[in-house]
Amino acid sequence: MRSTDDDRISAAGAYPPSWYAATRIEGPAEPLLDKDVEADVCVVGGGYAGLSAALHLARAGKRVVLLEADRLGWGASGRNGGQVHVGMRREQEWLEQHLGAEDARELWRIALDAREHLDWLMQDQGAACDFTPGYLHVDHRAGYVRHTRAHVDHLRERYGYEPVRFVDREEARHLVGSGGYHGGMLDTRGGHLHALNFALGIANAAASAGASLHALSPATSLDRKGDRWTVRTPSGSVSANRVVLACNGYLRGLRPKVEQRVMPINNYVAVTAPLGAERAQEIVRNGYAVSDSRFVVYYFRITPDGRLLFGGGENYSYRFPADIAGFVRKHILAIFPQLADVAIDHAWGGTLAITPNRLPFVREVEPGMIAVGGFSGLGVVMAPYVGKLVADALNGDDADYARLARLPVPRFPGGRLMRWPTLVAAMSFLALRDRIY
Repeated sequence: MRSTDDDRISAAGAYPPSWYAATRIEGPAEPLLDKDVEADVCVVGGGYAGLSAALHLARAGKRVVLLEADRLGWGASGRNGGQVHVGMRREQEWLEQHLGAEDARELWRIALDAREHLDWLMQDQGAACDFTPGYLHVDHRAGYVRHTRAHVDHLRERYGYEPVRFVDREEARHLVGSGGYHGGMLDTRGGHLHALNFALGIANAAASAGASLHALSPATSLDRKGDRWTVRTPSGSVSANRVVLACNGYLRGLRPKVEQRVMPINNYVAVTAPLGAERAQEIVRNGYAVSDSRFVVYYFRITPDGRLLFGGGENYSYRFPADIAGFVRKHILAIFPQLADVAIDHAWGGTLAITPNRLPFVREVEPGMIAVGGFSGLGVVMAPYVGKLVADALNGDDADYARLARLPVPRFPGGRLMRWPTLVAAMSFLALRDRIY
């Protein structure tokens, strides 16, 4: 899938307009790579996973060069909803059924370690990003509540996870100012953060650790000769022992064998004008992040400056809608009709990546080249931790990296020509199911 015109870097190297870009912190120097350099590891991709890999490799004393086609945090890492989830994209019950109880438990442990790693990045590495605790998942169908209650009991009883609790219909409608929800679950270890500032915070830490970070330096080719890789850009090159390919939804044909299993999709976010403290509290109480049970998920929260940040609406074309604010606004009003008088101040689109079974893709795809991606909407917590695990593996500790590398991630059906139309048909059907059932 090619990106829209709005999804390309401007001549000045500006971030796409968004509330995140308007409120971002200062990142590190990110000069164009304009010469030939050598490194122990070349990281391709300046999002959460690539920046975290660069940070941990540099802390271990490796010579690291990171290449980003646009600006650091420019893709999904700087445009997502900023929601902090604990766990994998698939529920533990699904993992137990498909992978077995032992592997499911190991993946839960990795998910908890990933959440601890987020704390480490924020507290020890200075990734200041306005983290606010509390993640509320709500059911938009009454028939889903029984499953949610059972899932909460499963996490508490089988996994000893006490930060999560069940929320009944009355409490759900107290916490969210909408009559459309019937119950849910609250996880106090979840929450939300400023997505772009989180990426830039990791970038600042990586630069301080000694990583060389280069923006506007797209990898145009990756070639192996002997035991060395050469990664070329339009104005320079990196010769390295190892390559970490962390492009997620922005591979753009760089490695088709990865794109067979990691596919980009577009998502849209709008941010309102400030609501005022009282009105904001009526929309979402206690500063929680909220997402719902739709296949095409609605997710929303109140920003530190009192606005509603709302993500939602499906679009399966090659381009963003011409009017993103209007596109998202109709979804906002479906949940919060009382906001009909509120203006939209910011609206943008972004490209994330999914896998067929929503498990992350982590593999050594060629000798000396590790590819990661397909975080399927849970990249805020998992992508930085996967970057750490890749760095650990390159430093000789590959136990948890190997566990992720063993996860079954099939190809998208349809081959090179039909995989995209097949995905569009399937996701359009499931989105229609949200509306009619």
